[in-house]
Amino acid sequence: MSSINTNSGAMSALSTLRQINNDLSGTQERISSGLKIRSSMDNAAYFSISETLQGDSGIYKAIDESMTLSKNSISAARLGSETVVDLAKQFVERVAFAQGGTAQVRSDVQAELDELSARIQTTIDQSTFNGSDLVNGAATVTVVTGINRGASGSFTTTTVSFNQQNLGAIQSALDAIDITTNATGVTTETTLSNALKTAESNLSSAISAATSFGIAEKSVDMQKQFLSELTDRIDSGVGSMIDANMEEEAAKLQALQVQQQLATQSLSIANQAPQNILSLFR
Repeated sequence: MSSINTNSGAMSALSTLRQINNDLSGTQERISSGLKIRSSMDNAAYFSISETLQGDSGIYKAIDESMTLSKNSISAARLGSETVVDLAKQFVERVAFAQGGTAQVRSDVQAELDELSARIQTTIDQSTFNGSDLVNGAATVTVVTGINRGASGSFTTTTVSFNQQNLGAIQSALDAIDITTNATGVTTETTLSNALKTAESNLSSAISAATSFGIAEKSVDMQKQFLSELTDRIDSGVGSMIDANMEEEAAKLQALQVQQQLATQSLSIANQAPQNILSLFR
């Protein structure tokens, strides 16, 4: 039955065209944004997971930047301690040279030792980075290296720790050595022997400090490399969940555009149906 009040064909064609237009609009938005999940309406589970992971990625990147500062501070301290090691070696060698020497030799060597001590102090003063001084203390330094999300929803940070090294104490001990003057009742040989023992002991301390900084710097550097790789994996995983497949969307766009044209033509034909009723009355 045909009716001039209700055009079922036009209603059906209009409904189809409306759905096609909605699909086309969604496809165009995905193509323009590059995202298939833009809000929780698109996929609540994926939206929740991706937002959490993107937050973690941001945290890791911030921690990585912070660790860069820590690594540079440790690197400066390591360089300083290794330089102190080289100077302390020279110090030991000059004290060893003075063993059994004349008073004039001891006086000349003492002048060299004073110069080496001053260079050690200058090195210590310069072994800082951005105000961070790791070479004049013994406190434990803790560096945040990442985060840990527990299965129960707990949130904690991961860390690495190392100790400051007191290179200033080494310099003070070396600076106090005087091979030109004997204490009361102490022979020259004993003075020189004690000076050599002191110099050798502080050289060992400097080597230990340099080794400690080297281990700490390596540990932080390895964690930075891991965080970089981990962040890439997280970003890739998030992308696989929320990024649009552009090849697929391009194919959909072409198909929907054709469907839109056909639906528009179908609606036009349906709208002509009432006009056909007039021919019945001619």
